[in-house]
Amino acid sequence: MDRTWMNFSRASNEYQNGVQSFLDFAFHNSSQENMILCPCKKCGNIYWHYREVVYEHLIVDGFIRGYKKWNFHGECTTSGASSTINLGYPYSGYCQHVRENDMEGMMRDAFNMRSESFQSFPPNYVASDDYNIGGNTFMETRRSVPDEQLNEEAAKFYTLLGEMNEELYEGSKFSKMSFYIRLFHLKCLGGWTGNSLTMLLELLREMFPFVKIPQSCKDMKKVIKDLGLGYNKTHSCPNDCMLYWGDRRNQQSCHVCGKSRWMNRDAEDVNEDEYGPQSRRKPNKILRYFPLIPRLQRLFMSSKTAGFMTWHHDQRTDDGLLRHPADSFAWKSFDNKFPSFASDPRSVRLELASDGFNPFKIMSTSYSTWPVVIVPYNLPPWLCMKQSSLIFSMIIPGEKGPGNDIDIYLQPLVEELK
Repeated sequence: MDRTWMNFSRASNEYQNGVQSFLDFAFHNSSQENMILCPCKKCGNIYWHYREVVYEHLIVDGFIRGYKKWNFHGECTTSGASSTINLGYPYSGYCQHVRENDMEGMMRDAFNMRSESFQSFPPNYVASDDYNIGGNTFMETRRSVPDEQLNEEAAKFYTLLGEMNEELYEGSKFSKMSFYIRLFHLKCLGGWTGNSLTMLLELLREMFPFVKIPQSCKDMKKVIKDLGLGYNKTHSCPNDCMLYWGDRRNQQSCHVCGKSRWMNRDAEDVNEDEYGPQSRRKPNKILRYFPLIPRLQRLFMSSKTAGFMTWHHDQRTDDGLLRHPADSFAWKSFDNKFPSFASDPRSVRLELASDGFNPFKIMSTSYSTWPVVIVPYNLPPWLCMKQSSLIFSMIIPGEKGPGNDIDIYLQPLVEELK
């Protein structure tokens, strides 16, 4: 499609006719409730508007500079994907297939088990050491070994596939897995507690006894956890001196300040088998770390995001204007300093950000929790700063901020980046 009209004056007939053709294309392929994301300079593909409003914005303000690929309006640049997308009003996501609920496709992406035809029975997959980020990939073989035992990842995949193929109730268009995921997503967005979700499940089970509803939030988590992307718990000194990690994971007290690892010093000598779960030791402080490599793997393995991970190299408009970190002098200077890293467009560029907040929303209470967030700058500017693109790295707890001792908590991340 000819898009030279986008460079014309906004008062010209060519530009106005081109805007009408864009609106025809966008509303045919990506409209939701008669609205599309407005690509004007002020809305920036964030806000949804009706056709008349979008037309007015594009005439008055014009398109986002460099928006030549209409990724948010029906044009998909990812190889092998459909030519149209469905953004899912009001939470816009990445380039998606026309199919509204591609749960099986997403799971095959997550476990790197793509095949031409969807099957409810396991084909023969074996692990291989092909190029990947920190793990094995799975490749289909032609061998027929019916009794061959599946590896752990494949077993998880086919268990989830079974849940995905099981109807929520007879004749339902939703599966058990899609119900679990969407309900858990609402829990996260709304800030529900686990107990409140369990009470909701009890009510739904009482009102709809024919529906396969889990007994509790805990039971639902047991199914969802096999999707991966969990976190690791690491004990730390309450004075931010050290992590009980690596060679020091079995220490019982801090080697810097001498503070006990446990809330009750007497608990160091407790025998859990003798006294039961009531006397289990409770650590003074716990760092929750979300491993980075599996999350980067998902970005490259998913057909919805893989094409965007090389956007900074393949699709960026290099006209001297600064609209993405790749246009900056610092980025180019880094490329000159490390040419081997820069030569591969798949090399991941990350930004780290952190700040403290009070999670209890009570200003009279002094408490400061520090989340650490990572931003993948390989993505285009309209995606890299979206909430859905941010990678949660860790949660640093404590009544006070870590201050200059934050490097103690960054050790697992630094080790993973080496």
